[in-house]
Amino acid sequence: MTQIRLRLPGRAGGTTRGAAAVGAGARLGWLDALRGLAALVVALHHFGILEMLPFGGAIWWHFDLGLYGVMLFFLVSGYIIPASLERRGDVRAFWVGRLFRIYPALIATFTVSIMMLPKGDGSVALFRTGHNLISLVANATMLQDMLNVVNGMGVTWTLTYEMIFYFLVTGLFTLGWHRRSSSFAVGFAAVALVFGGSLATGTIAHDLGSTRNLVLAAALIVLMGFACMLSGNPVLTRTGAVLVAGLGVVLLLNNSRAPVFETLLIFATMFAGTVLYRAEHGQIDRMQAWLCCGFVVVAGVAIGWMYNRNGVEQNTWNSGWIAWSTSYTGAWATFLGAMALRKRRFPKVLTWLGAVSFSLYLMHVPLLHTIAPLLAHPAPTTTGAKTLWVVEYLAIALAAAYLMYRLVELPFQKLGRKVLKAVERRFPGGPAAAPEGAARPAAVPAAAEPVRVPAEAGAGAGGPGAS
Repeated sequence: MTQIRLRLPGRAGGTTRGAAAVGAGARLGWLDALRGLAALVVALHHFGILEMLPFGGAIWWHFDLGLYGVMLFFLVSGYIIPASLERRGDVRAFWVGRLFRIYPALIATFTVSIMMLPKGDGSVALFRTGHNLISLVANATMLQDMLNVVNGMGVTWTLTYEMIFYFLVTGLFTLGWHRRSSSFAVGFAAVALVFGGSLATGTIAHDLGSTRNLVLAAALIVLMGFACMLSGNPVLTRTGAVLVAGLGVVLLLNNSRAPVFETLLIFATMFAGTVLYRAEHGQIDRMQAWLCCGFVVVAGVAIGWMYNRNGVEQNTWNSGWIAWSTSYTGAWATFLGAMALRKRRFPKVLTWLGAVSFSLYLMHVPLLHTIAPLLAHPAPTTTGAKTLWVVEYLAIALAAAYLMYRLVELPFQKLGRKVLKAVERRFPGGPAAAPEGAARPAAVPAAAEPVRVPAEAGAGAGGPGAS
């Protein structure tokens, strides 16, 4: 049985010159720019940039840089990740790409950080929980933030949301429900509005025994899911995708560390990003898209006022509902503004930042803990000294991120493509067909223009730190 890849109507089997141009060479500059901006904002947020400004306290009270950065990351993920899967039309190829995109940089960051951090530093907690095997297994699944396990690094909590979003997107794709992005965006936002303050969190894992059991169960389900999704067998692919998507739904509704309203709004935001992609490419009506996204934005603001107050803001790491609402709407405004300018060329420095954004996001906190004692003695007091300190930190962080990108990310992405070709030759498979009656569910519909997806769609939330 030969491997079947689903393509846009009118494109012959094989790679056209246009598709090749869209591949490695034609990255979407505006998305790279947004990723770069988000990573830079999160890095400066954790650096404590506001503490160096005379009016920083007022800014912090009214606007949270961390929340702004992570929501921007999630919008980018929502826009590009489902498109990447549908462009491939191949679940196995999608997941091989994702795994080789994320895990090598993550493992390298953990390894280097553990080696270089000062003794006693707790910014990498992978082996500092007292239950190292549980911690290692949970963080290996990247679901640790919903398994009642401490994040190996504070910033990796967002990878849990990324991974579950991938699970959901894959499950919907294999079932032929992937075009229902607006329904899921509105649904998550509506549930957050109504139940955001009443649904309990941590109901599955609440002590050591239940945490251990949940980690083991989740690891086995994830392993089984990947074995099925990577098999190339259509029935097994769908089974594995539905299995991991089901696990994701159970975890996000029952065992989130974050308040339920925040968890649900994150998924509403990501699916709303997908809605924007579909509207841009003529896959759904624009009025439907604007109604959906408008509802999600208004819900996000209302949720902040309703639930992110009276002490709850301590769990969302910001000053309160005002900062929540302005940061959330600010992320949307930035995304929509960049989208409106998407046909223009963006500054190369921003697109370069986008390329190294995942490495920058992963490495900036361990680097800060490593170099801060060297750069901050004595602590800067003048404006000039503070500015120099920021410049030195960013220069080191960006240089390290670039090295990680060149020496780890790119080689392993290339290796992933070779592995995929070898697997496809050895274990050819077929498409994960939809249930009977569904009209070409796994195919990307005809559009006025080719679907332009960067060949290396970023990890999206290269993402939020413990903001």
